[in-house]
Amino acid sequence: MDNVLVRDSISDLPESIIETILTKLPIRDAVRTSILSTKWRYKWANLTHLVFDGKCGTLCNDKGPVEDNLVKFITRLLFLHDGPIHNFSLSSAYLQSSPDIDQWLLFLSRKDIKELVLELGEGDLALTIRAPNLKYLCLEGEFKDICLENTPLLVSISVAMYMTDDIAERFEQSSSCNFTKFLGGVPFLERLIGHIYFTKYLSIGNQLGKPPITYGHLQIVELYQVSFEDMKEILVVLRLIVNSPSLEELQISGSSNTSAATEASDLDFGGKECPTDCTFGLLKTVKMTDMSGVPHEMEFIKFLLGNSPVLKIMSVTPSVYGTDARINMLIELLRFRRASPDAEITFIQD
Repeated sequence: MDNVLVRDSISDLPESIIETILTKLPIRDAVRTSILSTKWRYKWANLTHLVFDGKCGTLCNDKGPVEDNLVKFITRLLFLHDGPIHNFSLSSAYLQSSPDIDQWLLFLSRKDIKELVLELGEGDLALTIRAPNLKYLCLEGEFKDICLENTPLLVSISVAMYMTDDIAERFEQSSSCNFTKFLGGVPFLERLIGHIYFTKYLSIGNQLGKPPITYGHLQIVELYQVSFEDMKEILVVLRLIVNSPSLEELQISGSSNTSAATEASDLDFGGKECPTDCTFGLLKTVKMTDMSGVPHEMEFIKFLLGNSPVLKIMSVTPSVYGTDARINMLIELLRFRRASPDAEITFIQD
């Protein structure tokens, strides 16, 4: 019988389609395509989107071997990779304090990285990110420090920080200005999301006055679990939004110790922190959740209502623990002056 030549139709596909196929596979399976044929040996090495998660680790209950295996796999893959890496995502609870992460970040900074996702769980990690082309950054983990250097093109940041008592104590003793260190070089930022402990972190070493840059492109700010009994955290929020002339949407959730917040010293919302000529000229939507009705919360809401001429809606959701103060909170809200004739206050009770 004549030899029948079977055409390898998959290998003849356009490179863009092959990359799409490989991107859909778990990263270990994408690397294993090297054994298919000589044509496929290093197809994976040109992937611009790399995702490392639980699927690429060794199935084992012992943390040590899992961490060692994962570190070796990622290091070797990056060493063999050829070409740019635009998206890098790492989600693992086993690498929270691995020094190899610093080396990977340095490598990625030279690979035209544009989107970086690190979800590392608990640990004690200090990150320094230098990536001149980075646009999207998502961080989640137990970080003792985060420093953004040479990241001028960032447009979106999302940060969730976990904190032990030891890390919190080191935060309090720090003399550096975390606000400047983290947000001092992101002039094109459009969206900022800060989860638990983020405003606490930014408040360390925070100096009064104008930030080193104006956030002229920042449109959306979401800050969760802001402690309104902590004067420094309130000043962080004010410093950020007052210097964001393009702000359109603001969402803040509270995390106030009611007794401590009630006894906190007065904050001058008409002084240096909040100039009387301050106007949020584009702010249309404000969402305040987990509000306890303590003085600083109410003064902050009053400040926003009185300085937002195009505001459409201000929604306020009281804390589930502050049921006794809800009626008083609602009465006070309705008395506040509104700079916008179209501003509607919505009081949401779960």
